Amino acid sequence: MKTFLLATALLGLFAAGAARAEDEGKGCNVPKDKWMTEDAMKDKAKAMGFDVRRIKVENGCYEVYAIDAKGAKVETIFNPQTGEPVGSEGAE
Repeated sequence: MKTFLLATALLGLFAAGAARAEDEGKGCNVPKDKWMTEDAMKDKAKAMGFDVRRIKVENGCYEVYAIDAKGAKVETIFNPQTGEPVGSEGAE
């Protein structure tokens, strides 16, 4: 019984991770030649009230690691062409 519960819990965690990976890619299917520069993305995030610490590319999106207006660490996912947020979560 314990093995069954453990297997069920692990399967649930795997499914949640896969769903997050799919969600991150939404809104980010843009050809690289249409992307705004990282500096432009940083400026846009700053204008939204983020104190930007790092920007990286993952799953075709810009991921901005920053401190929000409330002082909390956040990871916000942006469309690389428009700079519009397409997702976010607490930073690791």
